[in-house]
Amino acid sequence: MAAVRISSRSGLPSLLVYLGIGILMGQDGIGHIHFDNAELTQVMGYAALVVILAEGGLGTKWNEIRPVLPAASALALAGVAVSVGVTAAGAHYLVGLEWRQSLIIGAVVSSTDAAAVFSVLRRIPLPARVTGTLEAESGFNDAPVVILVVAFSTAGPVEHWYVLVGEILLELAIGAIIGCAVGWFGSWGLKHVALPASGLYPIAVMAIAVAAYAGGALAHGSGFLAVYLASMTLGNAKLPHWPATRGFAEGLGWIAQIGMFVLLGLLVTPHELGDDVVPALVIGLVLTMVARPLGVVLSLTPFRVPWPEQALMSWAGLRGAVPIILATIPMVNGVTGSRRIFNIVFVLVVVYTLLQGPTLPWLARTLRLGEQGEASDLGIESAPLERLRGHLLSVSVPEGSRMHGVEVNELRLPAGAAVTLVVREGKSFVPLPTTVLRRDDELLVVATDPVRDAAERRLRAVAHGGKLAGWLGTNGAGAGGSR
Repeated sequence: MAAVRISSRSGLPSLLVYLGIGILMGQDGIGHIHFDNAELTQVMGYAALVVILAEGGLGTKWNEIRPVLPAASALALAGVAVSVGVTAAGAHYLVGLEWRQSLIIGAVVSSTDAAAVFSVLRRIPLPARVTGTLEAESGFNDAPVVILVVAFSTAGPVEHWYVLVGEILLELAIGAIIGCAVGWFGSWGLKHVALPASGLYPIAVMAIAVAAYAGGALAHGSGFLAVYLASMTLGNAKLPHWPATRGFAEGLGWIAQIGMFVLLGLLVTPHELGDDVVPALVIGLVLTMVARPLGVVLSLTPFRVPWPEQALMSWAGLRGAVPIILATIPMVNGVTGSRRIFNIVFVLVVVYTLLQGPTLPWLARTLRLGEQGEASDLGIESAPLERLRGHLLSVSVPEGSRMHGVEVNELRLPAGAAVTLVVREGKSFVPLPTTVLRRDDELLVVATDPVRDAAERRLRAVAHGGKLAGWLGTNGAGAGGSR
């Protein structure tokens, strides 16, 4: 918990803090713990990845990713294929690795990390299309990459590329069908079967998400895609006790990340990394400056995505613990040089995570996609008032929100919704229609069940467009033109 606080206050990517803890506990650190069980690390890493994808899916808004779903799918498939080919060629011709090792490294590092993408992008005010594309890509591309790494790591070469492509598409289709089905039936069940305690709903939601992974894997499909789609279906189903469920999932996601990163830090042996630093930097440079941008351009140009957004998405291909976990697959399968593959991937991820993550906000502002003065999104939490058929919305007005200076009556909330309390500088008061809202205010908004979504859309619209939002067609992300 202290590491979470330190990483969030210091601006360092949390990955580095947790990996550092693991290294300090390891055989070259002060803990002197000898740990070299790659198979256990892989199993625990898969389990953690399931939880992380579930948490990310629960927080993904369908109305944000629906318009970008084709582009995100192309980026997760065609983009990955381009990235694997270009990175493998660089590893072979520039570093001198064998083709099999090069293809494994190319596949391993071509997956963007869901935990890194979810944690970084949700703190940066970006256009919904950019955020939605990157989040959906990170949720989708783990599945084909895992299939590729397993195929390259098993005995015998891949004789026919079209057979491999067919297997990937079949596994993705099976995973998608099972994930959507489990998510739909699970959400229907939670809405119609009353559990005896509210604390059981978060556990039930996570159990359904894990069941989707199990179902996909048992059916020889992509369990990772199944868990992401099932979680996204659950997250957009307006389930009972949703704030508690969301908080529970976030807590589990943090625990999964912490455990996974510490375990990976234990597995690495720092004194063995020296000879692999330069190869890792070279391969990372090819990946970051050539393979990723080329994959983005070829995948997104047909969808007429503007060049500034393509440039940002090229740089935002964040790597995290997922590539390091995937690098344990060749170790478990006994691939020649697998330890060197793991070391190269480890160094590459650490260096380029430290480089890309902190520079994303600067690049977004430079490309005019995340201006410092851009309206910040509202923090809105909802607690259901089930017996009263209503909702209590807790609204935080952040720095930079255009809700600052707006009178309460200028919010023009739909009938059935009203601001009932304002908390300002630690003091609470009931607002008048002429009360002027200020940054850092906390608002309590009561809304009846039929107008709850419309009230939230209107609040977000004012936060982004000011008091004239709606009249001038200015809305927040996902505002949908609500007036």
